[in-house]
This record gives sequence, C-alpha cells and structure tokens, in this order.
Amino acid sequence: MSSLYIHIPFCNSKCLYCDFYSVIYDAAVAADYVDVLCEQIERLDKQYSTIYIGGGTPTALGGVLLGKLLNSLKRFAGCATEFSLEANPESLSREILRLFLGSGVNRLSLGVQSFNDNKLNNLGRIHSAQAAQEAVHLARSAGFENIGIDLIFGVGNERLDGWRQELKKAAELPIRHISCYGLTYEKDTPLFNAVKKGALVPLEDEAAAEMYRYAIGYLEKEGFKQYEVSNFAQEGYACRHNQNYWENNAYLGLGASAVSYLDGVRKENVSDIRAYIARHKREEDLGVFQEKLPAIERAKETAALKIRTEKGIDFSWFKQKTGFDFPKLQKSALAGLTERGLISYNRGSSQRPGVHLTQKGFLFADIVSSELL
Repeated sequence: MSSLYIHIPFCNSKCLYCDFYSVIYDAAVAADYVDVLCEQIERLDKQYSTIYIGGGTPTALGGVLLGKLLNSLKRFAGCATEFSLEANPESLSREILRLFLGSGVNRLSLGVQSFNDNKLNNLGRIHSAQAAQEAVHLARSAGFENIGIDLIFGVGNERLDGWRQELKKAAELPIRHISCYGLTYEKDTPLFNAVKKGALVPLEDEAAAEMYRYAIGYLEKEGFKQYEVSNFAQEGYACRHNQNYWENNAYLGLGASAVSYLDGVRKENVSDIRAYIARHKREEDLGVFQEKLPAIERAKETAALKIRTEKGIDFSWFKQKTGFDFPKLQKSALAGLTERGLISYNRGSSQRPGVHLTQKGFLFADIVSSELL
C-alpha cells in the first residue's frame, strides 16, 4: 500500500530558516482549507499503510478544525500501521493530545529544534527550551508512546559543548526518535539574506561536521540507532512513513504545495492556499508541475534515495524494485564513490551484495545521492 501525506501550511510565526510553503494562520482561510481537505479525503477509495499530517504547524489549526480533519480520516486510521502528526510545543495541550489519541494518531513528531533559548531565538522559534521539554512530558503523560523530536545543529556561533548538552537533554526525555539536521541557509529565507548581507557568519563546515559525528556516536550509545542520514530511533521506532519515501514507493499528497508520486508520475500541487481552494471549488487541476521519468531515471532516483539509509542498497532488492542491475547501472559512479571512500561495496563473500555509505559518506550524503542520479 502507499502512503498519505496531508500538508497544513499554517504557522503562528514563520521561522527564519524555513523555506517550506507556509503562511501565518488565518481562521477563515483555515476553515475553508480544512473543508476542501475533508472533501478530498471523502473521495479517496483506497487504504494507506502510513498517514502523515505535516506542515507548517498542524496544531496551529486548533482543536475544532483539527477534530474535523481527523474525523474525516477515521476510516483510514485503523488500516494504517503508522499515523503521524507534527506539532509544536507552543500549540500543544492535553485536550489536543486526547483528540489525537482518540482519532487514531499513534506517532507524534515535535518541532523542538533546540533546548537552548538563545539558539531558539536565533532560529526564530517562539517556544522556550523549558516549554519544549514540558511538551514532551505532557505528550507522554497523555498516553503517547511513540514520540519523536527534531533538533538543528550548526547555528551561528554554536559550539560542540552546547550541542553535547542538548543531546544529553534529548536522550533523557521519554522519546523514541530523534531527527538531527544541520542548518542550511535556503535561498530567500531571512537567515540566507542575513548571510548574503554579511550580517551573519555561518558556522565553519568542519565544526558542523564534528557536531554531526558526535551526535552519531552519542545517540548510538544512548540507544538511538542511526537508520538514515539525519534520523535516529530506538529499536522498532523508525519512521515508516519516511522509510516509504526513501524506498521511492508511492504516496499521495493532499494540500497546497504537497507532492504525490503515483504510478511513476510525480505531481506538485499549487503553492498557494487560496489558489488551491479556488481550483478545488472549480474542479480544476490542483497541480502546477508533473513529470513521468523513464524507467532508468526512476531507478537512479531510487538509488539516490535509498543510499541515504543505514542499510544502503541491497542489489537483489534493487533488481526486484527497478528491474535494473545496480553495478551495471551505476558502474561509473560506483567506482568513483568507492575510490573516494564515500561508499562501501559488499561483493557478496560474507554479506549480501550491496553498497552503503561509509562514515565519511554520511558526511557527504548529498554528494553521493547527486552522483547516483
């Protein structure tokens, strides 16, 4: 079965680093938007292995609209092995958490980003470090067993000691999953513009790399195994929805700017809430971009995604999935990446034939992925 993603592009405040499509919450527009999503969900005629409601900030909708949206998904919740919902500490409450649990949501992803107030301020977050910790404990006491958090490293003049303290706080919390992202300065974001003007100096690459290496080693010792470049989980708690993406499986995306990948066709919805609502009401195409890659390009894309996982690419799996022989398809890239020490090539003596990232390769995973494309 495929996965279902629903994008809620509302936020109470726009973060300084974010380039995802989102807007400041507007009650009237949000009500119309949720009505549209519920109508679209009503028309769905299949089940999904995973459901993920992300944003933006889904909890910015408030209890009434969230309740309406979740109620429309109840007929799917029982069949989904994983039903995730993103939330931010400042918009979480015990009542909202009860609503989630009563609607079949079984995985909560909290946008913590940091346990340091200065760092949160530099990122443009509107919650405090204390509020982030309290939100985790609130979710656990409400009955959530599967809680994950996001953390960002490599911010401004951040140093390794501070990052160590944040990871220690994270590991002490009742959570099952941690995503660690190095800060990137995406074009046209406030942080990007600050760097461009010389008002902000990015952290040195080696300092950020040291933080990443430390996170891998420390979280492993604390029981959080790295299963993808940026993701760590306790045994049995890897995010199944994201694993579906990394295996290049099918998914349907509902909402403004959401992307679908069905029957080899990738389609991106219009990145404008009002236009999305208007197009739906006029029964017009919601997409602004669509492509169907040739089989060989889909195979290379599958390789570029799957190599990011800790397990890497099993050649038998790849052949069954794409119809292509990986060593032949990627002969040139395979030689170069192996020579540079970015991937390890298992030829089948003691392990099944395949490739995976080396320790160095995890640091340059984007380069590896781009070369496999």
